[in-house]
Amino acid sequence: MAGSTRKKKARSGRRSAAHTPRGNPQRAQLSGDPAHVERATARDWIGAARLRTLPLAVSPVLIGTGAALLGGMPLRWVVALCCLVVAVSIQIGVNYANDYSDGIRGTDDHRVGPARLTASRKAQPRTVLIVALVFFGIAAAAGIALIVRTGYWWMALIGAACLVAAWFYTGGKRPYGYAGLGELFVFVFFGLVATVGTTFVQVGTVPQESWFGGVIAGLLACAVLLANNLRDIDQDRLAGKRTLTVRIGRRATQILFTVLVVGAFAIVAFLAVFYPLAWLALLALIPAACAVLIVWTYRAPRELVVALGLTSLTSLAVAALLFWAFTG
Repeated sequence: MAGSTRKKKARSGRRSAAHTPRGNPQRAQLSGDPAHVERATARDWIGAARLRTLPLAVSPVLIGTGAALLGGMPLRWVVALCCLVVAVSIQIGVNYANDYSDGIRGTDDHRVGPARLTASRKAQPRTVLIVALVFFGIAAAAGIALIVRTGYWWMALIGAACLVAAWFYTGGKRPYGYAGLGELFVFVFFGLVATVGTTFVQVGTVPQESWFGGVIAGLLACAVLLANNLRDIDQDRLAGKRTLTVRIGRRATQILFTVLVVGAFAIVAFLAVFYPLAWLALLALIPAACAVLIVWTYRAPRELVVALGLTSLTSLAVAALLFWAFTG
């Protein structure tokens, strides 16, 4: 009798395991009748572009253009506009590409922040991918126009590297964003490359102000990414997304976020010694301090969305005031 009972329990356990949904539990809940899934609206598509992150694309172009105008150089507005189109298009393309890649992996099924198009099933993954590629194409077209106008054909390699980095952040078989390298690439491409590149294509040289500005833009862009990943730390850990925040933990992320913000303003203060108007950029410490306070005291992950937005706006404010300082 005991042996028969054990066999029945074993068979029951196997049947139960067979009917237990595997993988992401939220993904299982979301799957259902496609007819009952709401289709994405224009507002959903705009939200998926993650407008809060767009100041991070504008900031390096502002700083780089300001550095290019040092010494009374004339503004090459067509070149500057092309740089802006490239930066903003890549940023939007990255956001849609992340929506697609994280969505098909199931990573976004555990999101705390705004729902994503792919994960929410409001849009077909293929459609989201096409939109991402369209924005990458716009960036490539503007980049080609920039190269033709300036004659710096070798910069096509840098442009290609930017697009490759944009895709493999969460795309491909081994995305570097899942290995804790997101902040490094953001610092390089949304900080140094974007700022220094903007300056170089306008004047053919790179003054040290552009390098300092690139570091400022890169540090604040990394801080935004940290705030985003801190919000999603539990969900990313559950989904197997090993961001830097997942690897080092909450407390170390809070410390690193603070160090990045303080470091950016320390460089601003250094530049203010030579450009007095740059002291005005310290006014951006107000939203920055609020963001740091939220990062240290938040009770619900959703509060970090506010910290992310404040840090992004801090980057834009600092960039605009540095542009004024360089050109004033």
